[in-house]
Amino acid sequence: MTNIALVSGASGFIGPSLCRRLTAAGWQVRAIMRRPVPGPWDESVLVDLGREPLPLETLAGVDCVFHLAGKAHALAQGPGADEEYRLANYRSTLDLLAASRAQGVRGFVYFSSVKAIGEGDSPGRDPGSVSASMSPYGRSKRAAEEAVLVSGAVPHPVVLRPSLVYGPNPKGYLDLIIRAVRAGWFPPLPDLGNARSMIHRDDLVEAAMRCAIDLRARGQTYVVTDGTPYSTRQVYEFILASLGRPVPGWTLPLSLLRVAALGGDVLGRMRGRRFVFDSDVLDKLIGSAFYDGGQICRELGFRPHRGLSESMTEIVESIRSIA
Repeated sequence: MTNIALVSGASGFIGPSLCRRLTAAGWQVRAIMRRPVPGPWDESVLVDLGREPLPLETLAGVDCVFHLAGKAHALAQGPGADEEYRLANYRSTLDLLAASRAQGVRGFVYFSSVKAIGEGDSPGRDPGSVSASMSPYGRSKRAAEEAVLVSGAVPHPVVLRPSLVYGPNPKGYLDLIIRAVRAGWFPPLPDLGNARSMIHRDDLVEAAMRCAIDLRARGQTYVVTDGTPYSTRQVYEFILASLGRPVPGWTLPLSLLRVAALGGDVLGRMRGRRFVFDSDVLDKLIGSAFYDGGQICRELGFRPHRGLSESMTEIVESIRSIA
């Protein structure tokens, strides 16, 4: 008998890769999305999770839910962010759990985020600890995690906390840096020793597949990284190498960057909207987001196979092709 997987957020950054992997493994894939998009799934259901009622029959015959849909983390958190994240990340999860319970779904793999434990600025920090710096996005993800694990809606719930996910056609942080370096206006930062955890999209998909079928994953929460923390300077040099450009022999002093960031803060207040470079952007560039992903490796035998350095050329080429 063919297993049926329900994938919410199937048309996003991770969804198509997961659907292709499921199909290759012999699963039948039912996709949830807000707008009709062709992709590697057998059927699709159009619904805006968290805002529209979810028909119970959507889960009929489903063996495992892979819940990707939600509102992604944004650098700028404007007014009303809490409610937006609550609906997209928490409410949508409650609705899927209720339908899963009603239809007797066995498994539920929730794609949360390391932001559910705040900023990972302390190398080696306990992956289960919670930072006081948790954002509205992180709070919504944390609440959804707790619902998945304590609701009793399914017998096999699993929570994944991916670090920054990279791969072709990246989003957010990595996309912005690559475009800036390619355009020639990203400054040659000094290597400040910051550490940012990441994971290739394909490896994250493999982790999710393993969690869906391995009984040892039941009721667990796993941070997922590729095992190598990267500094912003390293990321910068990887991008230059993929572009065939030399690394500059000089670096921009951090003190000058701080002055520029303060200037951006002032301009943002004057304009009533954020400037392209301000103190928040600088903090993201020079700060750390380091997480320990060893638990899933020790308990399930998961091994990431991709690294950022060897993946960068493919990533840069994918952005070039859609620019």
